[in-house]
Amino acid sequence: MKELVEVIAKALVDHPDEVVVTEKEDSRRTVIELHVAQEDMGKVIGKQGRIAKAIRTVVKACANGDNSRVDVDIV
Repeated sequence: MKELVEVIAKALVDHPDEVVVTEKEDSRRTVIELHVAQEDMGKVIGKQGRIAKAIRTVVKACANGDNSRVDVDIV
């Protein structure tokens, strides 16, 4: 999942070298944190959060096959 978020984010931003994706796991879920440059934040979030919602939807669809819960946080 981490690689998927990283590939999507790098395709969206102007500074792909500043994209950092971390993955944290606990007993019930996995949290993927996406860090981008400040000036690229709007490109990752999109108007009214549409791009961020689309990223979360794709990740959750992939996680459904694994029967795991995955959350994506844009930091």
